[in-house]
Amino acid sequence: MTSPAEILPGVIFYSYLSAKRKEKVCLWNHHTLILQVSGQFVMETSAQSISMSGGEMLLIGRNQLGTLTKTPMPGENYETIVISLQEDLLRRIALEEKLEADRKHIGPPNILIPSNEFLKGYFQSVVPYARSSGAAMTDEMGILKVKEGVKLLLLAVPGLRNFLFDFSEPSKIDLEKFMLSNFHFNVPVEKFAQLTGRSLAAFKRDFLKTFGTSPRHWLQDKRLTEAKHLIETRHHKPSAIYLNLGFESLSHFSYSFKKKFGMAPTALNCDLTRK
Repeated sequence: MTSPAEILPGVIFYSYLSAKRKEKVCLWNHHTLILQVSGQFVMETSAQSISMSGGEMLLIGRNQLGTLTKTPMPGENYETIVISLQEDLLRRIALEEKLEADRKHIGPPNILIPSNEFLKGYFQSVVPYARSSGAAMTDEMGILKVKEGVKLLLLAVPGLRNFLFDFSEPSKIDLEKFMLSNFHFNVPVEKFAQLTGRSLAAFKRDFLKTFGTSPRHWLQDKRLTEAKHLIETRHHKPSAIYLNLGFESLSHFSYSFKKKFGMAPTALNCDLTRK
């Protein structure tokens, strides 16, 4: 089985692995329900750090950036089921069930779902399909399972109606605050624009007003400055930080660092260890 495997293409996924793995960057375009079968799941965003183990469920809000660490527990593998709650399906459910948001969701963007007997039963009903790569699940059955999951979420936490069924476009958010919290994520400028509720043109215009330079130039400079800080003050090795700061390769990071600061990051690291 490949991992992750698509149980229902684009909607239900099954992830299975036996060794610890840290994802470089994850982008959630849609609300996403995570069913943790076994192992430990750790999600880190600029606003939250959430950990869960086997038997727990997490609802992730749309339009977020973060990193994941997936860790098998001793004697078992890591298994998780991911259900993408795409907007067109949520709109269908809202119409069928006559549901709508009556106010803006003001709670955290990611919510651990309290378990109950109904959710436990739902959880167990999905696992066999996942482990068999969805061999017995038709598209119609898959959509029914997603709808069932949404209804049970609302039964467990009625306030999620405002979380799930608010279809308004994201409003403009504080650009400076957002970028200072998320600069280290390696995603296209177009995605930063979307996440701040702006068109690409508006994002570039507002960015210039806020930071006095272009997004690409600012991101490069900010990441390199942060790298220098981590090496000088926390004695991190360049090889341990370049991915977490949005660089795709160590060679590109080293070249950019030397171009900005006049010395290789490894040379700075060696100078500090000799002092």
